[in-house]
This record gives sequence, C-alpha cells and structure tokens, in this order.
Amino acid sequence: MSESGDDYIVEMEGITKRFGEVVALDGVTLRLRRGEVLALAGDNGAGKSTLIKCLAGAHRPDSGTIRIDGETVDIDSPRRAKDLGIETTFQDLAIADNLTVTQNIFLGREEVGGSGGLLGVLSKGKMRKRAQELLDELEIGVDVDETVSNLSGGERQLVSISRTMLSDPEIIIMDEPTSALSVEGAERVLELIDRMQRQGISILLISHNLDYVRRAADRIHILHQGTDAGVLDGETATQDDIVKRMVAGMPDSERSEQAADG
Repeated sequence: MSESGDDYIVEMEGITKRFGEVVALDGVTLRLRRGEVLALAGDNGAGKSTLIKCLAGAHRPDSGTIRIDGETVDIDSPRRAKDLGIETTFQDLAIADNLTVTQNIFLGREEVGGSGGLLGVLSKGKMRKRAQELLDELEIGVDVDETVSNLSGGERQLVSISRTMLSDPEIIIMDEPTSALSVEGAERVLELIDRMQRQGISILLISHNLDYVRRAADRIHILHQGTDAGVLDGETATQDDIVKRMVAGMPDSERSEQAADG
C-alpha cells in the first residue's frame, strides 16, 4: 500500500475525459479520505457527473490514474466498481413504484432458496428480515412491506440510499440526494449521511445546494469547466468562497503555489 493510501481511500489523479471535441475533464485530481464526506461542487457542465461516472465505472477516463486503498485500479464497469466496494445512488432514482420497500432494496439482487438454485423460489422471508435490519441500522422508519408509490419523496430517497448498503460498501457516491425534496425530506437525508459516516463509510456527495454541502461535508472539492478549482474546508468555507471558484476557477495565486510545489 502506498503512503498516501494510509490517508486516502480514493485517489483520482490527472483524470482527463473527452467526448469528441469536448473536453469534459482536464487533468482533475480528487482525493477522498477514509471516513469523510467530501462534497463535489460546480456549476452545470463543470464535469461533476463525468468525474463520478469515472469512479463508478460508467465512463473510462482517457488518461489519469485511479487508486483505491493505495492500489492502482482499472474501473472498466459498474460491476468492477462494486467489487472494489464502491456503490452509487444517482439523481434519477432507480426504484419501482409498484414494488414494496423490501422488493426495491433487493431489486436486481434477489435472493433465492431451495435446491433449485436460480430455479428456486425467492427467499422472501430472508429478504424481508435483512431489509428490516438494514433500515433499523440506518434508523429509517419506513415499513418494509409498504408500496413505494405510497412514500414521500424523502422516504423514497432514503430507500434508494439504503439499497447501496446491501453490499457493505466502503465508498458511497451520492448524486444530488436532496434534489427536489422538501426541507423535511432533505433533513432526513442529511441525517442519514451523518449516520453512514459514523459507521465508517467514505462518502462523495454531489449537490447544487451549497447550504447542505457546507453542513454535511468535511471538505468541498470545486470544479470549474472541467478543471480543479480548489478544495475548501467544510466548516470554514463561505458560500461566497465556493461560488467565486465555481464561476472563475482557482485563484491565480493558489495555482502558482501549486505549480511551484511541483
């Protein structure tokens, strides 16, 4: 394991990604510490979604290096990302309204029993029990037998996030988890993020809501037109600090210091 691996669970260095003539990412470096919430902020088109998709296995960078636990990895598919302990909940919730909470938590990962293997019957009792345990661990007060269509927006988001916990991940990427939620629903999501962090999970949080970002994040990594615009401390960063970098990029003085450091 590299020395940096003692501090960082994810290291993305010099990530570049092009789509035809469009440069979506230009040498971006992002580092996620163990057990921290790192927010990724930036205006529309800044490259946030492209960067997290490179980590989630949906895109392969054209150049750059990704290390997990200090080891260089090639994340060529979402399955590979999951194997490395990375789970993602995207902005467009992949949940089925006509199914129950339990069925949604296990959607695509249903457990079967009996001697028939894949031909065996679903282990409904086992899945229901595990779903209840999962919700209890996360302190989510939702009935596992409730049909998702009857849930509020905040509850639906909590169910979507809880699905990521089935595989006991070390890293969770959350793409706009409070988007379009009521104030109450967003508060419940922020509380869940805090509980997951206390369980030792490293979280990469993408959000346009800078108030929520400043509340939830230990550090805030800012992107500007596909380039690094700096990393700020979550406790001391002001909204003006963040917005200035989102609009204008990294200050020249800071960029010069980085260049001087090598």
